[in-house]
Amino acid sequence: MTMNAALPGALRAATPVYSDPAVAFIAANDFDRSTLVISRDRVAAQYDALHAGLGRAHIHYAVKANPAPEIIRLLVKKGSGFDAASRAEIELCLSQGAKPGNISFGNTIKRASDIAFAHSAGVTLFAADSEAELDKIAAHAPGARVYIRLIVENSLADWPLSRKFGCAASALPALLDHAKAVGLVPYGLSFHVGSQTRKAEFWNPVLDQIAPLWNAAIAAGHDLQLLNLGGGFPAFYGEHVEAPRIYAASVMRAVAARFGNVPQVMAEPGRGLVAEAGHIAAEVLLVSRKSADDMHRWVYLDIGRFSGLAETEGEAIRYQFVTKHDGGDTGPCILAGPSCDSADILYEKRPINLPLALGCGDKVVIRNCGAYTSSYSSVGFNGFPPLDVIVL
Repeated sequence: MTMNAALPGALRAATPVYSDPAVAFIAANDFDRSTLVISRDRVAAQYDALHAGLGRAHIHYAVKANPAPEIIRLLVKKGSGFDAASRAEIELCLSQGAKPGNISFGNTIKRASDIAFAHSAGVTLFAADSEAELDKIAAHAPGARVYIRLIVENSLADWPLSRKFGCAASALPALLDHAKAVGLVPYGLSFHVGSQTRKAEFWNPVLDQIAPLWNAAIAAGHDLQLLNLGGGFPAFYGEHVEAPRIYAASVMRAVAARFGNVPQVMAEPGRGLVAEAGHIAAEVLLVSRKSADDMHRWVYLDIGRFSGLAETEGEAIRYQFVTKHDGGDTGPCILAGPSCDSADILYEKRPINLPLALGCGDKVVIRNCGAYTSSYSSVGFNGFPPLDVIVL
């Protein structure tokens, strides 16, 4: 008998045929506050699938997706590298056994003292997208290897990244030359196709943009070694995504077709590695209407934007909800969090259909929340506790 066989009907119907320990744990327990339950076994299985599909590309887990020490420790044992954005993330990885040579300081906006710390700890690979950042690295991590991050102009991702990170293509030659002039090693290029890039074919326009820049840099005499693909590996939020091994293999075929035999390839999955391994146990605090003829119910949960669901911003990430009333009649709901902030609304432009029988005190399971929830949770805005985390 699989673990799913013991689940209540609504949860069982929404659960894949394989065993999902986090779903089973939520079904078997009560919670006095919103809680993320994440399964290390599911993380390990997802890592193995991505690793198989990516082939020779080395995984550097994006720590920001979920920094639970148990996950970091698991991935260290798996042989993963790590993409760290801060001193705290570097310290976390080192504390869980990661080797400094397997950590890249991937934030292009770094405090000088943090660069010095990383350098003293043995980290040798840094990201940059400006002359000023290269100068900081040269001053505080002399001789370090650097990769230049490029702006992606043609992302087809559900959540394209802004121009906050990366340099324009026209700036790349000067930055590579400057890196060499200040004593750094211009080691490679990086980019990010955008978060939640649901189809592998959506990578093609971005790769078409980056490949000529790579080739031009080589032709200009830069001995580039590393192509950092960044993240973008998707999770299931209701719309079809390919299995991770198939998806990753398709991306690598597209990379090989455009870049040939690049010496080193790095990938930085975050969402695609941990999202589907975790689910949030939440509770309905209130169901109401603003007037007798209001077409939409308002459903208020004990978790909102400030306590873990920040990715509902722009309603780009559409979480899936499971309740004990699933299978009955449904109607559109505006979904909101509990805080006294008018911005704490999760879905309003495109309301969520939830059971008409849903009421105060009902448990709601929010599926595939292992990424960018606990790490976005506030320390206690409005007095509501941050998202609790249980790692199985």
